[in-house]
Amino acid sequence: MMAKKSWDAVWIKATLATAETGYGLITEAAIAVKDGRIAWLGAMKDLPADPEKVAVKVYDVQGACITPGLIDCHTHVVFASDRAAEFELRLKGSTYEEIARAGGGIRSTVRATRSATEDELFVASRRRVRAMMASGTSTVEIKSGYGLDADTELKMLRVAKRLGEELPLTVRRTYLGAHSVPAEFQGRPDDYVEFVCREMIPKVAQLGLADAVDVFCENIAFSLAQSEKVFSTAQAHGLAIKCHAEQLSDSGAAALAARYEAISVDHLEYLADPAIKAMAKSGTVAVLLPGSFYYLREKKLPPIASLRAHKIPVAIATDCNPGTSPMVSLPLAMNMGCTLFGLTPEETFAGVTKHAAQALGMAQERGTLATGKQADLAVWDFKHPSSLAYFIGYAPLRQLVKGGRVVDLS
Repeated sequence: MMAKKSWDAVWIKATLATAETGYGLITEAAIAVKDGRIAWLGAMKDLPADPEKVAVKVYDVQGACITPGLIDCHTHVVFASDRAAEFELRLKGSTYEEIARAGGGIRSTVRATRSATEDELFVASRRRVRAMMASGTSTVEIKSGYGLDADTELKMLRVAKRLGEELPLTVRRTYLGAHSVPAEFQGRPDDYVEFVCREMIPKVAQLGLADAVDVFCENIAFSLAQSEKVFSTAQAHGLAIKCHAEQLSDSGAAALAARYEAISVDHLEYLADPAIKAMAKSGTVAVLLPGSFYYLREKKLPPIASLRAHKIPVAIATDCNPGTSPMVSLPLAMNMGCTLFGLTPEETFAGVTKHAAQALGMAQERGTLATGKQADLAVWDFKHPSSLAYFIGYAPLRQLVKGGRVVDLS
């Protein structure tokens, strides 16, 4: 009688980039999975037995690089229509703020998203998410914020939940009701914030539709006082806090969010040192979004040197959205992080693995290759993980493995 095999699958003759410290390279290595988790990893010479004797399935990757599945920790991927016309307006000289104040920007996507059915939103969003997966993404954060009313915000969060249920993908959901003041509350932002806090956050929490709450704190969106009201309400309902901060000005939003122990603050082009010190104290992750920086042709760089000096964990995300970063590829975001912000390939690698997991409150389960963690792997047709940030518009993914199973990306 044949003995029962210990592992469901093992990948052999690999270069592992564990992301535990720096790249965390293990050459001439193997990694095994059992019941959706990493059961063993290490040098080939240390395998406890011949792979065929201990694993049901053996994948010989012949020197290919295996990384954690990539984590896109800031997206707005659920939306209807597009804003290609605004792209042309900006190229002709209009600013982001001018377009927003004229009824474009977020509000134009709100109108389209309110009109779309739940199934229409799901189909459109699924196409974008599958493209993300084809570039190595195994976990994605999805924000609401293009409804700004009860029905549409809940519809968006249900679509995000459905994407995680119907695709081999982990989805974290963030309620971003405080994204913009909707037309029906024009001139009454305090009343809208009251609606968000009194009605929406309790309902979202009760229905279990979100893991976190986000706020766009900026001079074209919400003030510090309004943002703080949202933060305190979210905290009272057991939801994690995130914040769009310091994208267009130094508003003080990042320091405020850090005082509320936000898991991340995002954008940060105008981030100042006092806020960085507050983030260091709170353990808040800095999420940089080079796609929107590129798309808006911004000039003000995030304070990379100061973030390094204060040892702030830096994540990188696509910010996939219809207006300022219609991008689905994390490797492309990594390249932009290097070429535009001066990050190293190693820093951007941590930014889409270890630090991205921290930015979603998931570091115990994902983001690195370690025994006991979820078996989310990406197998690449290159030998070293620095190649992830090297290619432009090409992600040479051989296999995406979700929970120990190879994903069909056809």
